[in-house]
Amino acid sequence: MNERPICSYEGSRYRTEFWDADRAYEDGAERAALRVLLPPQGGTLVEIGAGFGRVVDLYAGYDTVVLFDYASTQLQQAVEIWGESAPGDKPTYLYVQGDFYRFPFADGLFDTVTMIRTLHHAADAPAVLRGVADLLAPRGAFVLEFANKRNLKALARYLLRRQSWSPYDLEPVEFVPLNFDFHPRWMWAQLAQAGLRREAVRTVSHLRVGVLKRLLPTALLVGLDRLLQPTGAWMQASPSIFTRARAAADKPAAPAGVFFVCPDCRAPLGSPPQTEFACTCGKTWRKDGAIYNFRDPV
Repeated sequence: MNERPICSYEGSRYRTEFWDADRAYEDGAERAALRVLLPPQGGTLVEIGAGFGRVVDLYAGYDTVVLFDYASTQLQQAVEIWGESAPGDKPTYLYVQGDFYRFPFADGLFDTVTMIRTLHHAADAPAVLRGVADLLAPRGAFVLEFANKRNLKALARYLLRRQSWSPYDLEPVEFVPLNFDFHPRWMWAQLAQAGLRREAVRTVSHLRVGVLKRLLPTALLVGLDRLLQPTGAWMQASPSIFTRARAAADKPAAPAGVFFVCPDCRAPLGSPPQTEFACTCGKTWRKDGAIYNFRDPV
């Protein structure tokens, strides 16, 4: 059983109190980066920490889209937005509840994994990245967003002695409980250790300044950010960084017919549209309404 702390958005008003509160620029800038980095089509994609499904419309080229989150209330909002899929729908949407230290999916299953505004809540980010690497199919793509410790604001605050931690130190910093910033060089090392080869980097939200957001049109800010994003290939000083990494070509693919596994013992369980999964370890997992619950055994 996982004993690492989890940042739960259960019951929160994340959609209305965060994204509906003057975050149109950040949303537009992140979508611009995703459109460049995300493989436009494929078989199966999972977004880890999908929440209410803010960017799910960008996954329209995939056959199956899995929205994975710890909080059932966030996934229920996603169900209300994107609906339950009927046979033959493309994409087919699946909603899965679980935690990112215990993925309930077969290794080698996903053509693409995305993780946006999620890893900064990981007390053990290397463990999460290793889990992602296991989930990827041969040459599968991982599109990751992470909070940048070495951003311009942090550099200025450190030089002015207004913060105690150094943005030059490679180790992650927990600036408030279960909220971490990561140094880019540290992140590149963790991806490599997980067996993922970094392909591209884009820096995002360069203009995340309150006065600019108040004075300039959102479309202009997003357009300027889009022009600045390719500078991430050689310099990372923005608050948010997107990268695409890829799994090795010779890693094993998922066994035929295996989609779900027990998150505790990794025994194969079955595939949708099956709704109840009894594991040999004694635990039973069940679909509750539209949501496959692999967080709380029956």
